Amino acid sequence: MEKKDLLEFSPVRYFDNVTGGLKECEMGLVTAKKGLGKTSVLVQLGLDSLLNDKSLIHVSFDQRSSNVISWYSSVIAEIAKKKHLNDMDAMAEEIVRNRTILNFNQETFSLPKVANTIKALKEGGVSVNAIAVDDLDLAKASKEDLAFFADFVKSEKMTAWFSYTSESATLKDTLDADKLALFSTVCHLAPESNGLALSILKNNGAEAEGKVNLDAKTLLMSK
Repeated sequence: MEKKDLLEFSPVRYFDNVTGGLKECEMGLVTAKKGLGKTSVLVQLGLDSLLNDKSLIHVSFDQRSSNVISWYSSVIAEIAKKKHLNDMDAMAEEIVRNRTILNFNQETFSLPKVANTIKALKEGGVSVNAIAVDDLDLAKASKEDLAFFADFVKSEKMTAWFSYTSESATLKDTLDADKLALFSTVCHLAPESNGLALSILKNNGAEAEGKVNLDAKTLLMSK
């Protein structure tokens, strides 16, 4: 089995069936209350980019690089277990080969600085097609900084997923309208009677409805 053959096993296929997926030049947002599983969702989306032979920058504002690496290893292991795939060690190394992890402190590093760091990496020969920004406090980020980053994503023809701690299950209470306008897709993760569900609040730039279930044990997207 080759890396590309794993695409059909990616949990993100369930998400794509509901939303159509994030397009080039677009940004998406995953919200949930703290500790519920935002990072797992972000890692699944990032892993799917890697399976699509896209180079990924994973930016963490909350976790050490070792913790981020553990998340990716865990998600790959759960997919392998669920699909009864054996001898995944070599394949796992190949999958994450095009992943770069960056750690920043929001008190000292703004989104424009993140964008400039990624731009410098690209100029130095590092290919970047997709970005995952984990646990940035978007309420503290200025509209101008977020708009700068959105323009950067567009100019470089990339995609970017953000995670953000928020308990709100309604679009209007998630962020200020001018910030929300910069995200093409917005999803909210919350408990349901039979597990967890990722509710689609916005898709293709407009308010939307729909949901993707998550396995309560593995946190993988599912039917």
